[in-house]
Amino acid sequence: MIDMPSGGGYSLRFLAGEKGMMKTTIPNASTVTHAWKIVDVAGLPAGRAAVALANMLRGKNRPDYTPHVNTGDMIVVVNAAQVKLTGNKEEQKIYQDFSGYASGLKRRPASVVRQKDPARIVRQAVRGMLPNNHTRAVMMRRLKIYPGAEHPHAAQKPEVCVLAI
Repeated sequence: MIDMPSGGGYSLRFLAGEKGMMKTTIPNASTVTHAWKIVDVAGLPAGRAAVALANMLRGKNRPDYTPHVNTGDMIVVVNAAQVKLTGNKEEQKIYQDFSGYASGLKRRPASVVRQKDPARIVRQAVRGMLPNNHTRAVMMRRLKIYPGAEHPHAAQKPEVCVLAI
């Protein structure tokens, strides 16, 4: 036991190694469980949905959140083709692809991208909200995006999650 005097004449007692002490636990890869969640993004703004999905992938909605540990959930996004772009973004927002070769830059508006790959709008928005390091690739593997309402993850029994936007 260590007695330390304080300014008011009282002594603060710090107990070392006794049963009444609280312990801090830090999660690691072997102790974290990943729940499966299903999210319907139909009619939601793409950016706001991406913020909520990125926070769920990082695990920021959990009490045991630790930045360097993969504490997030597995997320299944359905109805990605019906995500909403506000304002004139459908015509004005440009998605770029670069092949690496000279004159290999392709620029397409969001309306063309939505027709070709409707999940790309949500995927790229969520990817931009995650940290730019190795954990982003790990988190993106836990994100499953489908343009319609059907998905092949019924065996995992995902719980329905409603985004508070």
